[in-house]
Amino acid sequence: MQKKILLDKALTANPSWKALETHQKKIAETSILTHFKNEPHRLDYTSFDWEDFYVDVSKNRIDQKGFELLIKLAEESGLSEAIKAQFSGAIINTTENRAVLHTALRTLKKDPILVDEKNILPEVEAAQKKMFDFCDKVISGDWKGYTGKSITHIVNIGIGGSDLGPAMVVEALAHYQNHLEVRFVSNVEGDHHVEVLKGLNPETTLFVIVSKTFTTQETLSNANSIREWFLKQAPKQGIAQHFVAVSTNLEKTQEFGIDPENTFPMNDWVGGRFSLWSTVGLSICLAVGPKHFKSLLEGAGKMDLHFSETPFEKNIPVVLALLSIWYNNLWGAESEAIIPYTQYLRNLPAYLQQGIMESNGKYVGRDGKPVDYQTGTIIWGASGTNAQHAFFQLIHQGTKLIPADFIGFKKSLNGNSDHQNKLLANFIAQTEALLAGKTEAQVMEELKKSGLSETEQKQRAPFKIFQGNKPTNTILIEQLTPKNLGALIALYEHKIFVQGILWNIYSYDQWGVELGKQLAKKVLNDIEGKEKNTHDTSTLNLLSKI
Repeated sequence: MQKKILLDKALTANPSWKALETHQKKIAETSILTHFKNEPHRLDYTSFDWEDFYVDVSKNRIDQKGFELLIKLAEESGLSEAIKAQFSGAIINTTENRAVLHTALRTLKKDPILVDEKNILPEVEAAQKKMFDFCDKVISGDWKGYTGKSITHIVNIGIGGSDLGPAMVVEALAHYQNHLEVRFVSNVEGDHHVEVLKGLNPETTLFVIVSKTFTTQETLSNANSIREWFLKQAPKQGIAQHFVAVSTNLEKTQEFGIDPENTFPMNDWVGGRFSLWSTVGLSICLAVGPKHFKSLLEGAGKMDLHFSETPFEKNIPVVLALLSIWYNNLWGAESEAIIPYTQYLRNLPAYLQQGIMESNGKYVGRDGKPVDYQTGTIIWGASGTNAQHAFFQLIHQGTKLIPADFIGFKKSLNGNSDHQNKLLANFIAQTEALLAGKTEAQVMEELKKSGLSETEQKQRAPFKIFQGNKPTNTILIEQLTPKNLGALIALYEHKIFVQGILWNIYSYDQWGVELGKQLAKKVLNDIEGKEKNTHDTSTLNLLSKI
């Protein structure tokens, strides 16, 4: 391992930690509504206007002193230095000896960014140009299949960051999509790729295989099966016109039959779950075109500038991360809900599950020793208003503390004001309901008009009371554009980074995904009868059932 770049200090070792613990106990019984009464100018420090974003964090169980202590905690954790180290290309992914530079893919600055003393920006620009030129050819119809027909369908073959990000963004930007239909296959389950291939014509379908090493089991299993499907109907030389790769392994891609000119480069300083900004986003670029892909990058680049240059108390990713730590480490909240009020972003929670839980699901600190506090948060959610008819009962009247992010857009994309007004009414009303709740007096007043007897009213009342005081953050954005989507995704990326710095963990490795993969190879050999391995009693019994 390389020498440590980041400060090595446990969350609880910061001088302000004890003060935060004391203050949390002091205000634990104070309601959010009381904080509003005590602080006439509460919105001055809990609301933020930035570009097309308005962010309101006023509906949280915290007061101004608590907020100031959180800011102090961030300062003591070496966050400023960590931000500079990341953006400069320092090797902050220490356990893998890598820089963390997905931000370089969308930088709006032209200052050199050095990796191994080499400016990487010319390399980034060259890769983007190659991708944009290729996408223009496919979209315009100049790229032809083996029978001379233009491409009509794209199939992205990848898993994890090579699937979740591109799939989420393609769906999110469906309004901006061109004539190409883009599909995604990820699961090693054979039924998945069979379903994805249904109705496709090999003459007009382009397959994008995304695998850095070109050895990922799930991706290669699907790629090889799809290759067999293709060759049942097309000549072998047709592979070069219908299969392209995003990979660093030119030898393997050539063996597969892919022309080296149709292999797009990847870099080890871009982690998989942060890679949609790179050539891994080829399917996004094919779906919406280079112009919109550049807007996506621009939005993220603008959020990068905000994050790296704005004081912590007005820095949106920093504030959201600190509030998350506030609930996770001082209130015992174990999960957070993310609720986008647009069907276009229905898969944003699933995408962020990987980004957040794979990054910060760590129990070992940067000192190599187990931490003695909670890290990571369980992320879940769904699109509103669907979510209101699914799990909101638990948030409103359940026993768990579940902070929630509400993400909404002022303007619809298709101009239906009636539907949009109803959507926004729900978007705003739900956060108000979670804040204010409904008292017993209010419930009884309603029940008096119900026609029930007085006895029945008293029996029914407890079930209709809402305690309120449920914390929410509101992220209100002008409209769902590629630029604003880029900024939103980058916002959560930086939130992840801030949390990792304060928890004193390495956010950018993912050793936790390795063990299951290693054992799966052994178990596969057992299933296929190639060898007999030693396992625990339960596993041996399961193998006997297969």
